[in-house]
Amino acid sequence: YMGFGLIQTADRGLEGVHSKRRENDPDSWSKDVVLIARILTEQNPAIIFVPHLTDWNSTHIGVHLLVMDALARMPLSFETCVIETEYWGAMASPNLMVASSEEDVTEMVTGTSFHVGEVTRNPFHLLHPAWMQDNVRRGSELVGGQGESAPDFSFATLYRVNCWANRQLSVAWDGGRYLRLDADPAHLLQP
Repeated sequence: YMGFGLIQTADRGLEGVHSKRRENDPDSWSKDVVLIARILTEQNPAIIFVPHLTDWNSTHIGVHLLVMDALARMPLSFETCVIETEYWGAMASPNLMVASSEEDVTEMVTGTSFHVGEVTRNPFHLLHPAWMQDNVRRGSELVGGQGESAPDFSFATLYRVNCWANRQLSVAWDGGRYLRLDADPAHLLQP
């Protein structure tokens, strides 16, 4: 859906991706780290999206740890852009606000509705547009700068853009940036 593909890691995906397993079953965790590192080697992605470390949800935090552990195993020459996402827990220091159109938001709500088990238990997808509107409010100050004018869009998602080089993560730029609806995202990551 929405043009995304999937690289299947196992029949049911990876199970138990959370920090407790990382601490209590390091051998099993290490196998998943090796698997993700292999995928990174094969795909050589220019950009990796990963939940931020304090995104509250134990699986989101686990995915962050898993990807960071896999990146740490990559050759010293491996470089990529790591974009941290937020959903359950807000980031303290996002540096990018990406605008979304009404059509984009509709597709996201529809796509999230396919997460049947979750939305049956908690229909959070119905509140997705309000969350994206709140991101514009928060992002105006956190990304745009305290006291700055609000942007001219109604829906947005907040991210933290980092660079991975020499087995280290560093923030991609000082301050914040907006990616407006009419902007070319290819220019965003250029120095």
